[in-house]
Amino acid sequence: MKQLIIMSAVMILLMLFPLQYALEQKNYHEISRFQKIVYNAKEQAISAGYFTDAIINDLKANIVAEFKDVEEGELIIEVTKTPKYRTDIFDQREMIYYKIGVPIHKLIAGNRFLGISDEENASYYIIESYAASELVRP
Repeated sequence: MKQLIIMSAVMILLMLFPLQYALEQKNYHEISRFQKIVYNAKEQAISAGYFTDAIINDLKANIVAEFKDVEEGELIIEVTKTPKYRTDIFDQREMIYYKIGVPIHKLIAGNRFLGISDEENASYYIIESYAASELVRP
């Protein structure tokens, strides 16, 4: 009987590993899709010279469509909203800045069983960088 009780506890603990693997695969897929969405928005901004309202709205819509548990208000979007122009020499002032983040609500499977609260089991995945504008100065 003692072995049955111990084996039951061990089996419950061992079940966390496949659950964690499945959760990591889900998060990886969502992060991969998020990177593609941000990359596409960045390429549009490079052509336009900045992040237009249309680009930002499309970016938000695509992220919310991909992440079913994320609302638009949870997104972190800090981008260049003024036109930047291509120059013949490097000029940091003419770079397009973007910082875009999305919350990941579940990082560890079985977090309550392990004593981890839902707030501690969440984080943001943030992409922050610069891109050179391709907009020709008028």
